[in-house]
Amino acid sequence: MRTPRDRSSLAGEDVVVIGGGFGGLSTACYLADAGADVTLLEKNEQLGGRASVLEEDGFRFDMGPSWYLMPDVFETFFGHFDREPSDYYTLSRLDPHYRIFFKDGDRVDMVPDLDANRETFESYEAGAGEAFDDYLAKSERNYDIGMEHFVYEHRDDLRDFVDPDVLRYSWGLSLIGSMQDHVEDYFDHPKLQQIMQYTLVFLGGSPHNTPALYNLMSHVDFNLGVYYPDGGIGAVVDGIVELGSELGVEYVTNAPVTAIKGQRGGFKVETAAADPAEGAVGAVADGGAAAATPTAGAGQTYYPDLVVSDADYAHTEQELLAPRKRQYDADYWESRTYAPSAYLLYMGVEGDVEELAHHTLVLPTDWDDHFAAIFDDPAWPDDPAYYLCVPSKTDDTVAPEGHSNLFVLVPIAAGLEDTPELRSQYRQLVLDDIADNTGVDLRDRLVYEREFCVDDFAGRYNSMKGSALGLAHTLRQTAPFRPGHESSKVDGLYFTGSTTTPGIGVPMCLISGLLTAEVMGEPS
Repeated sequence: MRTPRDRSSLAGEDVVVIGGGFGGLSTACYLADAGADVTLLEKNEQLGGRASVLEEDGFRFDMGPSWYLMPDVFETFFGHFDREPSDYYTLSRLDPHYRIFFKDGDRVDMVPDLDANRETFESYEAGAGEAFDDYLAKSERNYDIGMEHFVYEHRDDLRDFVDPDVLRYSWGLSLIGSMQDHVEDYFDHPKLQQIMQYTLVFLGGSPHNTPALYNLMSHVDFNLGVYYPDGGIGAVVDGIVELGSELGVEYVTNAPVTAIKGQRGGFKVETAAADPAEGAVGAVADGGAAAATPTAGAGQTYYPDLVVSDADYAHTEQELLAPRKRQYDADYWESRTYAPSAYLLYMGVEGDVEELAHHTLVLPTDWDDHFAAIFDDPAWPDDPAYYLCVPSKTDDTVAPEGHSNLFVLVPIAAGLEDTPELRSQYRQLVLDDIADNTGVDLRDRLVYEREFCVDDFAGRYNSMKGSALGLAHTLRQTAPFRPGHESSKVDGLYFTGSTTTPGIGVPMCLISGLLTAEVMGEPS
């Protein structure tokens, strides 16, 4: 297990963490463990950030992350506190890991058995079974070196990458070129290329703009496996919240921060007064009494020594800080490449959906047009690639008896126009596409449905351009090219979460909490 840096200097410090996503929850745990007095302020009515949970009519949906990947990162996180994930939730390995429907009528399952996957690859292309082994060996090496010497290390300056030790470790890593170029070196068949690249959706990129280094995701996929935490990702949130409580973290919900003033040792963090008449924010817990009840944090002012923001980085700088205290101006944020937003439809369905797996991907045989509609010429895609999640395949507590719980997620461009009329048209297109390409006709079986899209991401999470994930992992937005953990303009203000390093995804946000806490513990 990696030995974190000393953080004893944080003992007795009064810290406010803004935002209860995985980055904020992780940071709060590390700070409290170091002896800080930690209060976490969350804008919405529940903790988890984008990992919100929607419960209604007997259905329970993970609204955001739904894949449990990189179990080693969770083990390392809990292990730091002498705990294990199993102290808080249980895991089931999925079989198949996921199913793919190609829109030419082909269907394939990726399973825990590597020999079976190797045979599947060989069936598409002579020699692809051996190439599969070679690709995974490269992926595993990239993962092992990348995680130990880059992801878990605080390297947010270009000078860090000319250190002799860093150069030695990076020798042979896939540091240049795109994922498309890298995958083409191993596989000719376009379907095999897609299978090796679908994980890019977790990084918010496309095969053409994501660095080849991220082939490490195939090691995550095939070697480390795909799991489901009983109760969904919401159960993982609950486990980390429980851990934080044991460490002394105080959580305050319904407390949107409106301003950060002052500096180290003399901060002033202001929250908005709650309006019970407005009820819950966004699509969660419609008008529930608990969700609409103001908490002690609403309308309060806090005076911490240090502040950590897990709120959207651009929102923190552009809305919560005075102009002279911002590291980046509006033009900077406008010029960034953002990970996709999403059109999401949460559905409660009468009966079973036998043809679908827990995780199902529906892919055009050529998905370049969809990626172009996200990154090049933003538009609602005409022939979308999308993801279906059916947790009721694994967990019978997420839907009433005799019903299925599923949602569809279509990646779309951040900042795209989002109107009720466009949503209505797209809903019909997506439901028709599901019926045509999976054989599952949901149109007359829906007993519950709820949409979530660009404007909801912007409203509920203050997400820049309504991105579902944040800054994409392009070459110019990876490692030291992402915004830093420590403000260069406000002494004592720090950042955590997906916009900073190591980046997008639940495991990366857990690690960002460690990196932020370590930076905070360094001598100022």
